[in-house]
Amino acid sequence: MYIDVDNQKTYIATGSKDHIQGNLGITFIHGTAMDHTVWTLASRHFARRGLNILAVDLPGHGRSEGEVISSIEGMADWVVKALDASNQDKTIIVGHSMGSLVAFDVAARYPDRITALAMVGTSIPMPVGDVLLDNAKADKHVAKEMVNFWSHSQAAHLGGSQVPGTWMLGKLIRLLERSGPGVIYNDLKACQDYSEGLERSKHIQTPTLLILGEDDFMTPVRNAKGLIENIPHSRTVMLPNCGHAIVNEAPNEMLDALVTIL
Repeated sequence: MYIDVDNQKTYIATGSKDHIQGNLGITFIHGTAMDHTVWTLASRHFARRGLNILAVDLPGHGRSEGEVISSIEGMADWVVKALDASNQDKTIIVGHSMGSLVAFDVAARYPDRITALAMVGTSIPMPVGDVLLDNAKADKHVAKEMVNFWSHSQAAHLGGSQVPGTWMLGKLIRLLERSGPGVIYNDLKACQDYSEGLERSKHIQTPTLLILGEDDFMTPVRNAKGLIENIPHSRTVMLPNCGHAIVNEAPNEMLDALVTIL
């Protein structure tokens, strides 16, 4: 559905179900240069369990209008505005990669709006290599190729998609190629610049689930150690033989983990 956020036409996927006033929501935040489509399986599953689904396209992504937002905090503020525009008072919030930082920041700074937090393929800090940043800033196609290559485990490069007929690497590169000029650089830079996470993690009181890929090259498990230690009510699901693109490589295992946050 389309809603108005900051006077901009904004797209939110609802899992093919209408929102029901008073029902708990579950909000999904996509990663760098992605859109709502990465959450299709999870959105439809939870919609059929009676939750109000908000799989958002951040400004300048997917079907949403507006300029991209240059900071994680700015994106988090925008998500809260989207919740208000959707008349959704309380929500579970789930994010992947960059989206996990956005979801985390919403939970940290707007705790009264969040009932549970799930961070998929995450780490704090979330550094980005200079080679990738420089190529993304120059809008070179090789930046998309780097993101695609490093997002998948070695096993995924050989195939084995859980979705019949789907080529995992081909699917992700096409999604990256649909992003507008400067979007990948904007999103990577926002991840690189997010510096308040570890301090804010100590104040997260909502139940928190971390879903991590054992073979994640983009956000290595070791970089999530601070989150695991700092968040009081957190638990971790580790997916073996899985890279950063968990929504692509292990959608069923991810869904099994997400179901537990209800």
